[in-house]
Order: sequence, then C-alpha cells, then structure tokens
Amino acid sequence: MNPRDLISNAARGFIMGAADIVPGISGGTIALLLGIYERLLASIRTGARSLGRLARGDLGGFIAQLKAIEWAFIGPLLAGIAAAFVVLASVIDRLLTNEPEAMAGLFFGLVLASILIAWQMLNNRDSTRIIVLVSIAVVSFFILGLQSISVTDPGLVLFFFTGAIAICAMILPGISGSFLMLMLGMYTAFVGTVHDQELTNLAVFALGALAGLAAFSTLLSWILEHHRDTLLAALIGLMGGSLRVLWPWPNGVGTIDDSAAKQINGTAVDLPAGFADAWLPLLLGLVAFTVVLALHRFTPDET
Repeated sequence: MNPRDLISNAARGFIMGAADIVPGISGGTIALLLGIYERLLASIRTGARSLGRLARGDLGGFIAQLKAIEWAFIGPLLAGIAAAFVVLASVIDRLLTNEPEAMAGLFFGLVLASILIAWQMLNNRDSTRIIVLVSIAVVSFFILGLQSISVTDPGLVLFFFTGAIAICAMILPGISGSFLMLMLGMYTAFVGTVHDQELTNLAVFALGALAGLAAFSTLLSWILEHHRDTLLAALIGLMGGSLRVLWPWPNGVGTIDDSAAKQINGTAVDLPAGFADAWLPLLLGLVAFTVVLALHRFTPDET
C-alpha cells in the first residue's frame, strides 16, 4: 500500500475516533459513511479468529490468521482512532460543555445524512425490513432516554466490562459507545483516564475491548453476510433512534460539568427558545448534512 493510502486510512480512523468520543454518535456510522464498514468487520473477524486459535493452543493457526489480517488497512485505521482519543478527548469534552447545542446540531446533520446514505444502500425495502427499521428506531429512542449518575473511583473490573460493552457499540452504526458509557456512569472516568494518561486503566479498558470484539464481531459479520438488508434496516433504525441524543435543544448531547459532579441530561427534546438559540445549530447541521452527502458522492465504495 502506498503512503497516500496509509495516510488516508489513518485520517479515516481519526474521524472515527473523534466520533466515538461524542455521546450520541458512533464510529461505526463514520465507517459506514466512508464505505469501509464491511472491510473493517472482515479484519475484526479475522482478528477474532486468531484469538480463538491462540486460546485453543493452535500457535500455527494463530500466526496464519494474524498474517491474513489486512494490516496495511487496519493498522493505520487503529492508529488514527487512538490518536483521536489522545488528541481530541479533552477538546471535544470542552466543546460539549461550552457549546452543547451547536455541537449537537453539527452531529445531528451528520447522522441524518448517514441515515439517507444507508437507506440508499438498502436493496430490499419490503414490509419486513420497514417493520425492523421502525421497531428498532422506536425501541432505541426510548432506551436512549435512560441515563445514569457518574461512577466515582471505578475499579479495574468496571473498566474491563465498560471496554467490552463500549467497543461493541462503537462498531455498530447508530449506537454510541460514549453514550453507553454515560448510561453506565463511566464517561467522566474514561475521559479523565485518557486525559491523565492512567496507563493501567487504559490497558484494562483495551483488554475488555478486545474481548468484546472477539465475542461480537464474528456474529455481526455472519448476520451481515446472510441477512445484509435486515441488518442494514436495523442499523438505520438505530441511527434514527440516536437522533434523540443529538437533538440540540435544550442541552445538546448532555455533558458532565467541569467539576465532574453533575451530569446534564442530553435526552430531553424541546424547541429552541428563539432564533438566537436556533440559528447556529441549524446552520452547522445543514453544513454537516451537505458536506457528508458531497463527500459520499465522491468517495469510492471499498466494501
């Protein structure tokens, strides 16, 4: 792979990582938007198989599966995701605190465009797929209305299981790993861990993420291979339900205040108080919607 492709994949990973930091938007949505979702899942599935071979003591099979991973694609992608978490965690957290409605409007437009793109990818739009889409959208809309209080001083076991749960959400378009961490009360602890570079907590979180990927990616890949349209319909429904979290008013996606003592609800749905509150989120949402559709039009499908 030439340097241009390496840089391109690292940039895609950076965008995915930036999305995963924001409660309400998933890196899987970005992967779907960029046309690399199925390719990403294939690499994750191969990696899960390699871990399965290692667990059975099949060292030769483990090495063979590792060699089969498309490292020139997945390596830069993972590096970009990691770089986004290191570089942007504090920046995005600050923007969500200081400009929650504007940020929510921006990401609302992005996800709305992603829904339109995913709908165009759906080949079979029969009644079954429509029922799946609407049902998942309604259920996720109400489930995403649940939030939890922040956990203080979480242990390593909680970091492990948070990693396992969050990573599964991160590879599903429409489910935000960050928002699930909010629901688990672990968002503040995780952002603080990244900001303070607490390596032990980060390592345990990463181990949990690997375990979650190994358990979930193979199942998801099988469903995508055998029931692609049904899965796409479900993913569109998830993205539709997630718009509740991204609705700009009254609190954007919801944040943790600067003292980390209070969690601001981001799932309430209201109308803006007036034009002064509405114009910036609407403008950013329209810009994001337009840019995403334009980029998709000129982005080759690599699946």
